[in-house]
Amino acid sequence: MTGSAALLGALGTVGIVFGLLSFLLAMLGAPSDPFWIGANLVVGFVLIGISAALSVDGLRERMSSGEARRVGRYGTSAILSTLLTIAILAMGGFLAQRYPFRFDWSEAKVHSLSDQSLKLLAGLDRDVHAVAFFSPLEQTPVRDLLDRYVYASDHFRVEYVNPSERPDLIERYGIAPEDLGQGLVRIAIGEGVTQVGEVSEENITNAMVKLSRTADRKVYFLKGHNERAVEGEAAAEKESYARAADALRNENYEVETLLLAAAGDVPEDADVVIVAGATRPLLEEEHVALRRYLERGGAVLVLVDPRAKTDLVERVRDWGVDIGNDVIVDRKLAMFGRATTPFAGSYAPDHAITRDLQETTLFHLVRSVRSGEDAKGNFTEIVFTSGDSWAERDIDRFYAEGRAEFGGDDLQGPVSIAVAGTPDLGRAGSEPAEASDEDAPAGVSPPGEAHLAVFGDSDFASNELIEAYRNRDLFVNTVNWLLGDVEAISIRPALSRASRFQLTTEQFMNIRTLSLFVLPEAIAVLGVVTWWRRRYAPAG
Repeated sequence: MTGSAALLGALGTVGIVFGLLSFLLAMLGAPSDPFWIGANLVVGFVLIGISAALSVDGLRERMSSGEARRVGRYGTSAILSTLLTIAILAMGGFLAQRYPFRFDWSEAKVHSLSDQSLKLLAGLDRDVHAVAFFSPLEQTPVRDLLDRYVYASDHFRVEYVNPSERPDLIERYGIAPEDLGQGLVRIAIGEGVTQVGEVSEENITNAMVKLSRTADRKVYFLKGHNERAVEGEAAAEKESYARAADALRNENYEVETLLLAAAGDVPEDADVVIVAGATRPLLEEEHVALRRYLERGGAVLVLVDPRAKTDLVERVRDWGVDIGNDVIVDRKLAMFGRATTPFAGSYAPDHAITRDLQETTLFHLVRSVRSGEDAKGNFTEIVFTSGDSWAERDIDRFYAEGRAEFGGDDLQGPVSIAVAGTPDLGRAGSEPAEASDEDAPAGVSPPGEAHLAVFGDSDFASNELIEAYRNRDLFVNTVNWLLGDVEAISIRPALSRASRFQLTTEQFMNIRTLSLFVLPEAIAVLGVVTWWRRRYAPAG
């Protein structure tokens, strides 16, 4: 074969290979350009034909020599090896299809479902039917997410629909055209149906939670004592609790506010009462109402900041929890060195609220909270600061001069800043509650028994900080535990705020063609020319 024939033959092979690859992708449903496929195949076969015509004499000479037999033997071996390789790959593909297994080697497990999603899927007893209305260009990231649900549970089924091709389904499901936007996922469990416009793991899982759980749990936020706002214009401010309330609604809990002085008593439908950052004393009648609520098996979450002018500190102490008159200082494990904005150093490993927490949480101006030494209740300290921290008890000097030095009666870290358990209702004069069963699982109280959780900070669940680190999980898991909804305690998907880069269909096609075909084929042609020049070009 002459040099020209070799060059034309190699270039023709490149054209045929890329033409066939484009044709195979088109057969698999990928967008394709028929002109590109045809041009590559035609040019490739023409070049191969010219190369063969130029090499007729050389081929005739080789066939009459012993070289043909050697080429035939080596060629047969190469063909058999190729066929064997293809057979092995085909068998591997068949086994992968029949017995699929997913790997996620990313450090943050960004390609895996969260603990909350996996627990929800594991507990499904009914099928979930999801219909994803997306154009082919928008389906890839949606498929990547929804296929994780399909892989994790046989109860989750998904159908992908191009809205422009199935207007009948849009009409059947009663989807308004303006709701489609960039696409949506319709999720149905039994008779319940909801739509998810912004597709993310959090939104898909929250939609399934709302459909699979009955909304019969109610959480009341106490108001009237300068607590954190959860409604009205003030709820949007950074120190308020609008996002905390939304996090509870995402668990399919009803959220309302409670002006206890006007109501006279805690409503019968109250499953949890939250006192978030009160800075004014409660009326004695309100204290009595809260006590009656606990005596009938209620649950209360108290969040008290340092120096808060509230009488809840004394009342909670009566129930078996000591809230220190101090402020935590941590000069090592704190946000950007702000000593009074510490990270959690550790959690109680055996308590239901914190058992699965591996990542840190962030607090701002937090005080110590410990189980009372003489308490008859059953409390567990669940969140601790680092060993390098301490509870500064000379709080007047700290706020007046801004100085803190460990010494005197300061409490050396790790310092407990949150407790959870069953209160001692007998210390205020009535009969004490029965002690919980020592053989019960850690962090799980018997049904009908009062539940109490106390945190030395309310900032960690504010609008400003609730999405920081695992603050949202700590807050919501605490409410889950207070409700007795232990199965719902989990690590939820982290929120992301990714930007979107919009492409038209033509732009996407151009980028796809350039990246998958034009550039690789240009590189292949350049490689062929370089090979030909080194082998056939005259020296010098």
